[in-house]
Amino acid sequence: MRLIALAPLAMLAACQVTEGNNSVTVGYNQDVAENAVDDIKSGAQEAGAAIVDDSKEVGAAVANGAEIAKDKVQGADVDITVSNNAAK
Repeated sequence: MRLIALAPLAMLAACQVTEGNNSVTVGYNQDVAENAVDDIKSGAQEAGAAIVDDSKEVGAAVANGAEIAKDKVQGADVDITVSNNAAK
C-alpha cells in the first residue's frame, strides 16, 4: 500500500528526456520504472529487517537488565518492625 505513494517517483525516474534540433522528446521506459519500484521495495525490506534486528537487540538488553535487577532484589535483606504503640 505504501508503495503506491512512491509511484510518482518511479514514474519520474522512468522518464527519459532528450533534446535535439530545437525539439525536446520525453519518453517513458517501463523497464526503468519497474526497476525503480524494485529498488524502492528492496530498500524498504532492508530497512524493515534492520529495524527488526535492532528491536531484538533492545529486547535482549532489556531482558538482561531485568535479570540483573531480579538477582539484586533476591539478594537483598529487608527488616520490618511493626509497633502497636499508636499515639492517642
